[in-house]
Amino acid sequence: MGTAITRIAARRPFLDHMVVADYDLPRAKAAVAALGEQADRFTPVKIDAADRAAVTALLKEHRCDVLLNATDPRFVLPLFDAALAAEADYLDMAMSMSRPHPDRPYEEVGVKLGDDQFARAGEWAANGRLALVGMGVEPGLADVFARYAADELFDEIEEIGIRDGANLTVDGYEFAPSFNIWTTIEECLNPPVIYEKDRGWYTTEPFSEPEIFDFPDGIGPVECVNVEHEEVMLVPRWIPAQRVTFKYGLGEDFIGKLKTLHALGVDRTEPVAVRTDDGTARVSPRDVVAAVLPDPAGLGDRMRGKTCAGTWVKGVKDGRPREVYLYHVVDNQWSMREYGSQAVVWQTAVNPVVALELMANGVWKGAGVLGPEAFEPGPFLDLLVEYGSPWRMREQ
Repeated sequence: MGTAITRIAARRPFLDHMVVADYDLPRAKAAVAALGEQADRFTPVKIDAADRAAVTALLKEHRCDVLLNATDPRFVLPLFDAALAAEADYLDMAMSMSRPHPDRPYEEVGVKLGDDQFARAGEWAANGRLALVGMGVEPGLADVFARYAADELFDEIEEIGIRDGANLTVDGYEFAPSFNIWTTIEECLNPPVIYEKDRGWYTTEPFSEPEIFDFPDGIGPVECVNVEHEEVMLVPRWIPAQRVTFKYGLGEDFIGKLKTLHALGVDRTEPVAVRTDDGTARVSPRDVVAAVLPDPAGLGDRMRGKTCAGTWVKGVKDGRPREVYLYHVVDNQWSMREYGSQAVVWQTAVNPVVALELMANGVWKGAGVLGPEAFEPGPFLDLLVEYGSPWRMREQ
């Protein structure tokens, strides 16, 4: 994700300098070296994202205005705290992790995605700093679509449903997730959250309420199921909708493999003791799964097809029922040809760069912990088109 961000940002003049920080220094150096003539605006450094003090010192040393978090959700809180300590703004694409209800995980919410960040909103506001949370594609662009629909397309909203689907295939692999498997396991096997105005937030069983959604641009009908995702936590904070859902087009085979991982217990994050020739080591089963699967960043040349992220909205406009689907499609052949990044990664990475440009130009500004819904959607959608990746709308 960080590599894709550098490739997109390198083409934009708003950026003075970017520090590319990774625990694996050669990886950061490779990302910068690939930028050619633009590489002098980027500095690769080694950092442990879990080390709050070290990240704070790095931000101060390089006088960074914003920390853009492109790590998996385990590192959200130390990076979030480091940015505030360094008096920098903050932007992420995935929010702080949830914790299921201890007694009724499939009926009631426990700690929701982002709760630990929103609990600090007052401190961020008091310091005059902005933490823009959930600013990828989903969450992120999907939330911008929701705000646009509320502002421009509807008088009353019955339901906002994020619907994500693709027809991507990966040559040579039976199981090769196109996104970080650690994050995929987390969101797919946690209890999905649904919001209803009269009930608030509640949970269901994983992969519940299957439906067939017809995706545009030749992707076609895909079965979608409930999955835990940040949009359900973000949208109701700013947009008056009767119901908010998130459904992902995973497919029967993918769901079956995830269920098998869960049944075997290898989706767990707590370290277990493993005997080795040198003694005993403690490893996280989920980290082992991630280690044996192919790196999504290296799958682009083997991938075929398109990915679609979008927001379906149902409600009333001028006294008449209306349904629309606002969506964004990326063809893997295009993203590989233009940026050398596979479609799912590129589609996620472009949105925080657009947001950074709006922040740098003072178009999006504020203080506290805010989601994409808190900002005017028009400038974002216009700039996304300027980046060469237009969005579209379909009347349902």
